[in-house]
Amino acid sequence: MEPRDEFQSFCRNNLNRPNFTGRLFDQFSGTLPPGPKPPLIWLEANACSGDSISILNSVAPGLGQILCSLVEVRYWNALMPSEGQKAQELLFTTAEAGNFILIIEGAISTAGGGRFAIPFRSGDYLFTSEELLLYLAPKAKYIIAAGTCAAFGGPSAARPNPSGSKGVWEIIQDRPVVNVSGCPINPDWLTGTLFHLLLFGLPEVDRYQRPTLFYGQTIHSACQRRSYFDTGSFAAKLGDAECMFTLGCMGPVTGADCPYRLWNDHLNWPVKAGTPCIGCTKSGFPDRSTPFYTPLPEKLPGRTERGNPNAEEDLN
Repeated sequence: MEPRDEFQSFCRNNLNRPNFTGRLFDQFSGTLPPGPKPPLIWLEANACSGDSISILNSVAPGLGQILCSLVEVRYWNALMPSEGQKAQELLFTTAEAGNFILIIEGAISTAGGGRFAIPFRSGDYLFTSEELLLYLAPKAKYIIAAGTCAAFGGPSAARPNPSGSKGVWEIIQDRPVVNVSGCPINPDWLTGTLFHLLLFGLPEVDRYQRPTLFYGQTIHSACQRRSYFDTGSFAAKLGDAECMFTLGCMGPVTGADCPYRLWNDHLNWPVKAGTPCIGCTKSGFPDRSTPFYTPLPEKLPGRTERGNPNAEEDLN
């Protein structure tokens, strides 16, 4: 089996056991390119820091091993020890040298001259997230939009969107942007994407620029409650064991591997915890998922075709 096929098979087939990231490291870290680790710039824009927090909660291995093995953090406001002028100098020095990985967290504000999101100021000059994105993106080797806000606008761009927030790929259209969506992201999705970039370059993506390794099928197609759907057995209220389609579950039109991937090192996920999927990895979330707990229209492909992997495309 070719190394790339082996990696993809591992990501798709090793979902039902804990310590996915640890096993990923054990099997593939020895094949990482020799030499210095690529620099990383993590820029937080219009965000709640949820995606940074999700990565900070990585287990087996922890965040320290991930960062020490894969990248060299040059700028990340949540983690870097430098601050003020020294932090800014690191950002611009790294950018000018090029060949770095750029991760954007949060949507990009475009209204009001972009001043709804100011990552930092230098003297009297305010650097907006839009300005920094337009400066950094052409110099980056790879661009990752981490979280649904960065990928598609997410809650930051929800109606009425006074900040004019947009997803990164709406602004950067002349470079590939890998969208690792989720509200927040699962740490495995980002770690797996980073591994793929370092080993094989850009991954295969769907029409929303998300890696098909993690978003290539609907949640509905792998849901543990799928048999209830197939037999027409639906929950009447939250807490019932049956399929929660009638309670507004967005699984039939949401691409992600949450049912097998799970969260907190293979511990739980919303449907297992008794609440419907709200479609947080989707383009258009949350506006196209609300009002929550309201059933999808009967004629949506996810209902009539029972987990069609293209259902999310049809909805959007």
